[in-house]
Amino acid sequence: MTTVAVTGASGFCGSHVAVAAAARGAGVLCVGRRPGPVGRHVPWDAAREVPDLSGADLVVHCAAAVGDPVPGSRAEETMLSVNVHGTARLLRAAAGRPVVWVSSASVYAPAAGRSPITEDHPVRGHLNAYGRTKAAGEALALAAGAVVLRPRAVYGAGDPHLVPRLLSRVRHGRIVLPGPSVPLSLTAVENLADACLLAACWPPGAYNIADPAPYERDEAVRAVLDAHGVRARISHLPLRAAHAAADAARFLARLRPGAEPSLTRYAVDQLARSVVLDVSGARARGWTARRTISDYTAALAHREEPARPARERGTPAGGGSGPRAVRGPERGRHSPM
Repeated sequence: MTTVAVTGASGFCGSHVAVAAAARGAGVLCVGRRPGPVGRHVPWDAAREVPDLSGADLVVHCAAAVGDPVPGSRAEETMLSVNVHGTARLLRAAAGRPVVWVSSASVYAPAAGRSPITEDHPVRGHLNAYGRTKAAGEALALAAGAVVLRPRAVYGAGDPHLVPRLLSRVRHGRIVLPGPSVPLSLTAVENLADACLLAACWPPGAYNIADPAPYERDEAVRAVLDAHGVRARISHLPLRAAHAAADAARFLARLRPGAEPSLTRYAVDQLARSVVLDVSGARARGWTARRTISDYTAALAHREEPARPARERGTPAGGGSGPRAVRGPERGRHSPM
């Protein structure tokens, strides 16, 4: 029986990977500060220690420090310790085992236009510490011969970030989004979990992971709000005003040590800039995205959403009436993302 070591298995993405591995008959080692939903717990503090991977045949590294901290803050230091130095310690412990390293599309340089982003898109120009440290960590993983997966905006049952933050932005029956609606790639956590377990057999390198087709931003937001029973009108804030608001929020956060800004330029960029991932590389290796936002919203509407996996730990990471997909070319917190 194959044994899979999943780091960050008590978090969002890691817990889904652990459950999927167990469902396929694998043994599971949940490597992290807290036990995962299945398997055996192997204690590990990614910021300080080398993990014990004894007995593992495959390592899926989901643990990460996520967030959008003020530059120079302790949270930014934590990201460096976990996402970069923690990766070095993990790779040292892996000792020749295949490693699947979960990265993020945040490593890509911001780009204008709506052309699909392939894996050879430049990795630079990061807007925050998360993007910088994920890029540095994945560089170590790639140099060590790992398979690196780059999802974008992972959502699904137990999501502690994306959907909760969206819902929290609703005020007086209205949600304000920066700029006009744009096509965006999103990644269902089930699609990412499938890729994590398949990718051990792929050639080393980076692979984009996303849903079958991108979504129109405003339609996706409206579908998620409706599925959660939230009735809200979508308004648009000009980009210049959104950037000014982000700069003001950053200034205020600097006055409160330890606080994260309520809005950042990174967050504005994530919502206002079209990012469509080309996933043909992963498809060529036999991976197929089987879930969409329609599945997620349908499950919510019918109260069939799976039980929420354990929340993340630490401190700063088809069917139904879903949104229209755009057809065309294709865990700060310690969190798996």
